[in-house]
Amino acid sequence: MGERAYGDILKKGKLSKDGAQITLLRKVGRRLADAAQKPDFEWEFNLLEDDKQINAFCLPGGKMAVYTGLIPVARTRDAMAVVMGHEIAHALLRHGAQRMAQQKLTQIGQVAGAASGMDAQQQQMMMSAMGYGYLLPYARSHETQADEVGLMLAAAACFDPREAVPLWQRMGQAGGGQSPPEFSSTHPNPGTRIQNLQALMPKALEYRQKFCEQAR
Repeated sequence: MGERAYGDILKKGKLSKDGAQITLLRKVGRRLADAAQKPDFEWEFNLLEDDKQINAFCLPGGKMAVYTGLIPVARTRDAMAVVMGHEIAHALLRHGAQRMAQQKLTQIGQVAGAASGMDAQQQQMMMSAMGYGYLLPYARSHETQADEVGLMLAAAACFDPREAVPLWQRMGQAGGGQSPPEFSSTHPNPGTRIQNLQALMPKALEYRQKFCEQAR
């Protein structure tokens, strides 16, 4: 499914022709892929032309794309590695499959609500309660997990994990500094995310020292 979705995205999107940026992206991606040690993944890294998209994604199986809008916000190779590591972590942790299972449970909940005689308003209230009580925290936990695993992955690939904090500060600024309350968001509040990353930094630096010394 990941391969089919990736093919569709590449057909509908516009591949960048910036040779220097593509080369850099693929070098960073290859180092992260080597650190991930997933030989069953068929890694692929592409740059999509869209300056408004400050984003990247990695589909199951290692199919990854970065949007050109991310480049000026990332600024450095190490910060780009942190973002790419985060997205690769989603694939390594099989979050896509877990989200599909979650969506199936949501559909079952909707059917059960209708079968029990709930009217439309009652069903909406039930789904809202599921969202705040279960689905949104579940999504936030995925983001927090990907932050940690992605940071360690970048460090193990000999990138500087300390770039993560200024990166997410810039990401917040790029979004206008506005974010919804954490309880109603699928992503951690930027302040919470930065605190978590700062707490993880000693461990990430240990990873970098350990794996990079081995590489030398």
